[in-house]
Amino acid sequence: QVQLVESGGGLVQSGGSLRLSCAVSGSMISIRTMAWYRRTPGKERELVATITDDMSTNYADTVKGRFTISRDNAKNTGYLQMNSLKPEDTAVYYCDVLVGIIGGNQRYVGQGTQVIVSS
Repeated sequence: QVQLVESGGGLVQSGGSLRLSCAVSGSMISIRTMAWYRRTPGKERELVATITDDMSTNYADTVKGRFTISRDNAKNTGYLQMNSLKPEDTAVYYCDVLVGIIGGNQRYVGQGTQVIVSS
């Protein structure tokens, strides 16, 4: 089994910054892809950013230039640096990883961390 522990959410004023972390542990060969999603009541889940095992990144247009996804493979941890936060960034943020296991790949999703941006 693989466990994901997310941290770093909280309440911040508009224009502020937060850094989310996603620590991955358990039985796996490696982390293939890490992604951050967010969900707001009444809205569809949004893919915020992804980073592959070769460090290629992609971002939603809504966060480009403000958010940065990164990973530390030595620590099996991923990060989402969020700058210039806006009230519309308020959501529960989920870490989503695709890990290599014996026989293939397996996807895991964290428990979510709440981000609230006040205006």
